[in-house]
Amino acid sequence: MAHELEIINGQAQMAYRESAGLPWHGLGTPVSDDMTPQEMMVAAGLDWSVEKVPTFIDYNGSKVETGQEALVRSTDGKILTQVGKGWNPVQNSEAFDFFTDFVSAGDMIMDTAGSLKEGQIVWAMADVKDGFSLFNGDEVNGYLLFSNPHQYGKAIDVKFMMTRVVCNNTLAVALNEKGMPSVRINHRSEFDAEMVKQALGISHNKIEKFKEAAEFLGSKRYNDETLKRFMANVFGESNRDDKLLSRTAEQAMECVENQPGDNFRPGTWWNAYNAVTYMADHKLGRTADTRMASAWFGTNAKRKIDALDLAVEMAEAA
Repeated sequence: MAHELEIINGQAQMAYRESAGLPWHGLGTPVSDDMTPQEMMVAAGLDWSVEKVPTFIDYNGSKVETGQEALVRSTDGKILTQVGKGWNPVQNSEAFDFFTDFVSAGDMIMDTAGSLKEGQIVWAMADVKDGFSLFNGDEVNGYLLFSNPHQYGKAIDVKFMMTRVVCNNTLAVALNEKGMPSVRINHRSEFDAEMVKQALGISHNKIEKFKEAAEFLGSKRYNDETLKRFMANVFGESNRDDKLLSRTAEQAMECVENQPGDNFRPGTWWNAYNAVTYMADHKLGRTADTRMASAWFGTNAKRKIDALDLAVEMAEAA
């Protein structure tokens, strides 16, 4: 199976907290719960830096500077991307240092770390040791995810995520983009960890707000018509005159009352929303790796936020 996860000399560039169980493909280095962020970085094979190097073309026998720079990895000289001169790389060590104070204070535990797309996307994720239980046993845990892309056009992204234990779905946290579920910084700006922490507002309020939204969704019921409209909005309509829903939307409809955890609040918007997260995390994409990359960093990450907004909106109208 082709992996989005980077493999070097047969070793997956990933570390995961062994007590939390195997990751999505069973690869990587298992580590203990007491890892410092810096130790986690080393265990994941991410203790490398990047350097901007001018690029040239050969023109009439002379080297001519292109005005672009290559982002080169220190360990093997691999060119990760081409960038402009105003592009500011963030080193992996800076990304992991972001967690140091929280881990040292006992507020977080390093959970996973790794690199995707041959080193172009590096991530670190910590368990924030906070969560909640819904509906007599539906457990939801909170995490903080830091993605550090070494790729032109991609922004640094620090965001909260929730994981539904019964199905290992990753859930959106805020009800809209303005609710600050994440802080995004482009590489034209200098990375300021303290500014990010303040903007993110690292606190239990984010998790509490999501709990309120989840409880609300679990209290409101959909009907066949509203559920179809919801899935058509999230996954698209059919191109055929005799069908309303796209194939993906129809598959999501089947998951609503046939997914792990469907027994907690059957017939409600909580199940409808979780059918979207279940599809994104477990059904869409060619491989487990591509699903994870899209669900955490790509189009399906935004799809989940949009679906949460829409589910709340339609539940309010119910």
